[in-house]
Amino acid sequence: MPKIIFLPNADLCPDGAVVEAEKGESVLNVALRNDIGIEHACEKVCACTTCHIVIREGFDSIDEGDELEEDMLDKAWGLEPESRLSCQSIVGDEDLVVDIPKYTVNMVSENH
Repeated sequence: MPKIIFLPNADLCPDGAVVEAEKGESVLNVALRNDIGIEHACEKVCACTTCHIVIREGFDSIDEGDELEEDMLDKAWGLEPESRLSCQSIVGDEDLVVDIPKYTVNMVSENH
């Protein structure tokens, strides 16, 4: 069973986390199941960029993004070559190392 290593994120996962994932499951669903509250304003239908992540290791093991996801990612804050939308990133056979960007488009902090 593949594992996902979520790197520390001050707001969502301060200490980081190592969790088990099912092959064929989205990275977003794995995160939510493990109480890592990645924003997902469009309810997982690839219509926003709030669930933007960066796959630091294991990028080639996840399914390839489609044109709609690529178009959405063009609007993401901090876009990198290994950026994906977590709602569209399907876990494969290999472990992943995932970085949740500090900022997302549409994310508001109440703790100013």
